[in-house]
Amino acid sequence: MLALAPLSHLEKLAAATQPALSLAPWSPGTLDIHHISTGRGSCAFLMCPDGTTLMIDAGSILSHIEPYRDKFLIDPRPNESLRPGQWIARYVQHCLAEANRNEIDYFLLTHFHEDHMGEIAPGNFTLSPKSRFGNYQLGGVTDVAELIPIKTIIDRNYPSYDYPLPHNSPQDKNYQEFGRSFIQRGGQIERIIPGSTSQITLTQEQAKFPSFSIRNLAANGEVWTGVGEETRHYFPRLDSLNAKDYPTENKCSLAIRLSYGKFDYFSAGDMDHEIRYGHLPWGDIESVVAKASGPVEVAVADHHGWVDACGPEWVQALRAQVYVINAWDSAHPTMTSLNNMLSKELYPGPRMVFSTAMKPESVIALRRIAEITSQNGHVIFRVAPSGDSFEVFVKDSGTENGKVVSRFGPFLCN
Repeated sequence: MLALAPLSHLEKLAAATQPALSLAPWSPGTLDIHHISTGRGSCAFLMCPDGTTLMIDAGSILSHIEPYRDKFLIDPRPNESLRPGQWIARYVQHCLAEANRNEIDYFLLTHFHEDHMGEIAPGNFTLSPKSRFGNYQLGGVTDVAELIPIKTIIDRNYPSYDYPLPHNSPQDKNYQEFGRSFIQRGGQIERIIPGSTSQITLTQEQAKFPSFSIRNLAANGEVWTGVGEETRHYFPRLDSLNAKDYPTENKCSLAIRLSYGKFDYFSAGDMDHEIRYGHLPWGDIESVVAKASGPVEVAVADHHGWVDACGPEWVQALRAQVYVINAWDSAHPTMTSLNNMLSKELYPGPRMVFSTAMKPESVIALRRIAEITSQNGHVIFRVAPSGDSFEVFVKDSGTENGKVVSRFGPFLCN
């Protein structure tokens, strides 16, 4: 078994440890985490050791909605013949078939932004068709649910959808109408319970895998303390703030830490460390949550590696062997965030950074992009049944059935 090699030797290590560039089908005992590359938002699909299935977000940024925005967008992958949510569903259907499953047990929505829950063009039924199940349009999670049954949805604000302010945008109302239809058809929606390890559990053969758990680290500024299931509220009371200073949607993101044996995985949506030049002394929520998590093997870059996220304290707390960036914009990542993730002053030793997509202009604008292990493709983590080691695979996302283009590891978990 090989420990994580120095960055300069990654390609040699990959060649030495992969007799063939292939990814065998999932098998019981294995944990697979797929970061699905559509170039238009965040989505991770997890096939847990007993066959339990979990999706985290289903982002779907559309072209031609806001013309000024289009020049900054990464080209859709594999192409624009389908909406991003449809591509996500097709990818996941293939994964489910390998495990003889046909449904998603849990859908976890980190927060209510289009690049995580899906974007619609309100009233435009060409870009965003109406669902066959209810009075809502399709995009992101609603596209996924149109094609794959989902059993339970967990978000940060059900059922009131009013923190810190009522969710009244067309995107929010569409999601809420979907939720009403989803419940009427037998689905279940829950508000995340920070601190809990009993809300998201294995559903197939839990007793076989006692080392597997998912800890709800935080949501809405309520953060696990590290003791039992106790939590602490880090955001001030709303009645003590001006409305313009209320916690942003990004700061309210939910966060989890998945553990399997010695392997740990961190995901926290779009949390950030923005304090507005000291005006919001409580604003660095990402560092608080990263410290609650502690070191992990794999960390999803907060807020796509944008300028207000992945700060030094976040990096020092997580000390990840691998970072993965869910990219869809020319500013994913920014130089500051990438410098932090790559910095050996923050913690010693090698690490790798993978991005699911990259705008070509970014490669020129940010010289350190050259140090990213992979700039494009589906990024897949395969954790061994022991939970003691993991491998990383990158699949071509330029075609629907893209092949494995690189493979790294196995790496020992700390």
